[in-house]
Amino acid sequence: MGTGKKERNRLVRQGKSGAGMDNIKIKGENFYRNAKKIKTLNMRKDEGKPVRNADGKIIQAAKYQSRDLPSARVEPNRKWFTNTRVISQDSLKAFRDAMAEKANDPYQVLLKSNKLPMSLIRDNSDTKNGLKQHKAKMTIESSPFADAFGPKSQRKRVKLSVSNIEDLADDTEKSMDVYKDRLEQARLLSGNSGVDLEGTGDAQADGEDALTMAIEPIFNKGQSKRIWNELYKVLDASDVVIHVLDARDPLGTRCRSVEKYLREEAPHKHLIFVLNKTDLVPTSVAAAWVRNLSTDYPTLAFHSSITNPFGKGSLIQLLRQFSRLHSDRKQISVGLIGYPNVGKSSIINTLRKKKVAKVAPIPGETKVWQYVTLMKRIYLIDCPGVVPPNQNDTPQDILLRGVVRVEMVENPEQYIPALLSKVKQHHLERTYEIKGWNDHIHFLELLARKGGRLLKAGEPDVDGVAKMVLNDFMRGKIPWFTPAPVAEGEESKGIEGREGRLGEMPKKRKRDDIESVPDASVAPSSASVQEEDESVSQDEGEFEGFGSGSEESDGDAAADDDEEDMIPLDELSDIDDSESSNGDEDEG
Repeated sequence: MGTGKKERNRLVRQGKSGAGMDNIKIKGENFYRNAKKIKTLNMRKDEGKPVRNADGKIIQAAKYQSRDLPSARVEPNRKWFTNTRVISQDSLKAFRDAMAEKANDPYQVLLKSNKLPMSLIRDNSDTKNGLKQHKAKMTIESSPFADAFGPKSQRKRVKLSVSNIEDLADDTEKSMDVYKDRLEQARLLSGNSGVDLEGTGDAQADGEDALTMAIEPIFNKGQSKRIWNELYKVLDASDVVIHVLDARDPLGTRCRSVEKYLREEAPHKHLIFVLNKTDLVPTSVAAAWVRNLSTDYPTLAFHSSITNPFGKGSLIQLLRQFSRLHSDRKQISVGLIGYPNVGKSSIINTLRKKKVAKVAPIPGETKVWQYVTLMKRIYLIDCPGVVPPNQNDTPQDILLRGVVRVEMVENPEQYIPALLSKVKQHHLERTYEIKGWNDHIHFLELLARKGGRLLKAGEPDVDGVAKMVLNDFMRGKIPWFTPAPVAEGEESKGIEGREGRLGEMPKKRKRDDIESVPDASVAPSSASVQEEDESVSQDEGEFEGFGSGSEESDGDAAADDDEEDMIPLDELSDIDDSESSNGDEDEG
């Protein structure tokens, strides 16, 4: 121990400092300068000052202050190309085709896309920034100016698939037919499932433009900025998006703008369809819609009920598969979107087996988004109902989809003709036990006098009865549905195949009347109804509505539903047969 150290320890023990002992040198220690101070002093030498001439101009700049560009050059090296992978054009084309085929399959999910050269896979010479370029424009842009213009131009002759004017005219007519088919398909998929498509097509062909009319402000519900903000918050926070559709009108309750947004802006999010309210339609119709919609996205049939659900096990199993796909995350979020009053909150209550979200048979009950915990790794997000704006939608379509509240509509009797066109006549007769009306006003008057809904001087309350009928139509008391579109190859075959579960091919049976139904459930003739009642033991029982038949058979069917989610079609057809036969005996 040196002298300086002893003195320093003594001063510390006595609580003294600065007693003239700071200048004591210790062997091996640079007392005056440390590394930081030396670096500062070196900066102040000649290198830190610019050299100037007699005029004061800088001849040699200070260190790190020169403004001259360096004349250095990066030396090329063969080692740059040693670790590259090369693929031939044929192999790349085959790989692109295989990837496109898998991408078009709704039941295939591409994993670890960040480890694949997606820009090389999606690279296409015909597209630029997602837009298809014209061949002539590409040729002009890629060829020299002298070869494209001027006397020495080498532009090739345009390739035509025709050899004379007659063939060109035929080709033009075919193109026009294809264009009209596309317009008709777009009109069909726009949600106007209850209007006459052929009549509208003829009217537009004659040159009659669609008339724009002022509608009530109530029909703009579900389109406010607050609702859209809630929707996009749910879409941004969700890993899996469940699009809830009404089984009675799936195309009318389908938000194609949201599908397009997810397909283009968020392709990493999974979209699935859930066909809710399948208890309100025949099993064969629900199975046909599941097959039809499964070509676009995975589709499940569902019936919301806390005590007796259908499709709950399949939906939970699918969500668990998505959870395993994202095993690197702590949890996944599942958002439920769709039109108002399609049953989004009811699906959440069914999955949780208790009432956790507020539900009501009226639209607009859910105001803001809501997080609900389903499992440890799966969270559900409830979203308010949104109505995408569509110029082709009429007030009748908007009202009959359950978007607005009936009690807020003025003159509700004007929407009854659209309702009568969607419902078969014998369904209304069995529901309200009235017959023999001529038009919608006569129908409302008969119903009002039967129920005692009269105003002063014995006038029937047409307004109140019309609201009651509209509410019954939306809440499922009146049976109606929209049949699934039939493909060209299936028109001649009809509905044939083997009996199976919901979503599979149904049993071999003849349904001549299904081809005669153009769009909605239009009332058939009385002769066809009688023939169908006579052959009810051989054919499938007709959809006779709800509440008909014995309660014991309904209880047995409910007990069978508890055993498994998937209900065989043969059991339901037997139940329908017994119900229709009992109904015929009661009427006789």
